Amino acid sequence: MANSASKATQFSLKLLHPRYWPIWFGFLLWRLITALPFPILLVLGKGIGLSVFAFKSRRKTIAKRNIEVCFPDLSADEQFQLLRNNFINTGIAFMEVGMAWWWSSNRLSKLLSIEGLEHLEAVPKGRGTMLLGIHYTTLEIGGAAVAMSTQMDGMYRAHGNPVYDYVQASGRVSKGNGDTVVFERRDVRGTMKALKNGRTLWYGPDQDYGLGQGLFAPFFGIQAATVYATARFADKTGAAVVPFHHIRLPGSQGYKITFHAPLESFPSGDDLADATRINRLIERFILLRPDQYLWVHRRFKNRPEGEADIYNLKPKVRR
Repeated sequence: MANSASKATQFSLKLLHPRYWPIWFGFLLWRLITALPFPILLVLGKGIGLSVFAFKSRRKTIAKRNIEVCFPDLSADEQFQLLRNNFINTGIAFMEVGMAWWWSSNRLSKLLSIEGLEHLEAVPKGRGTMLLGIHYTTLEIGGAAVAMSTQMDGMYRAHGNPVYDYVQASGRVSKGNGDTVVFERRDVRGTMKALKNGRTLWYGPDQDYGLGQGLFAPFFGIQAATVYATARFADKTGAAVVPFHHIRLPGSQGYKITFHAPLESFPSGDDLADATRINRLIERFILLRPDQYLWVHRRFKNRPEGEADIYNLKPKVRR
């Protein structure tokens, strides 16, 4: 397992076909930009975020509705400010992805502050570990920080463009000293095998993946489709569940990555109770820096029978 790699990280000459040249050029430009000093990248990222925020978009509508329903006690002005700050952080995340993929470990480590690593190291050798994370905009930085500190496997969502898949998967294994494997998120068999073999796997259960492998559980007081795979994986593999989060610190201070003690008495055998417990943990993490969370995801896409669509979006036009 340690020497294996996902197909996405395997280079093929087909990726050099002329039809892929524009995207290769885009990645080259992105890489050159992210070589700039960190304070400059923060300014550029903020500019990107504000530029996107200035225009009406589907993602802006989604983020706005998520903030409205999750923070109903905020005033309209406070909700607007949170939305604006969230887009700033999303713009900065564009720079952070490049930093995580292409900066050297030595350069990136100077921006990292890691706490609670002893909780991860306390997991008995040979026992798998599910690193329970959430989709902060700093996700790529958090993943790189963990991979630089200890063995960690990751997950990725396959895209239609094989060049993007290759660069993304390669970037996510770049900090793992050759011991990182990335799994396509639907590869249940591969992830289960990794956990049974005592490996550490990043897992984010905070998105709406439908009800095929989940159920409705409260999330900020709203019923949300919640995967029960966290409990099922832990039950079937015996893996420890270690929560962790990663936030960007003010100014140019860098990032703080915090590991927490493994969940006790988990799973309980009650899918709803376990899913509710996980959602409450996710809520606590979000409240640390709500402006850094990925609100552009349709967290409440699926609704209980009889409930109206929260987003009321026009259907996407497919070509």
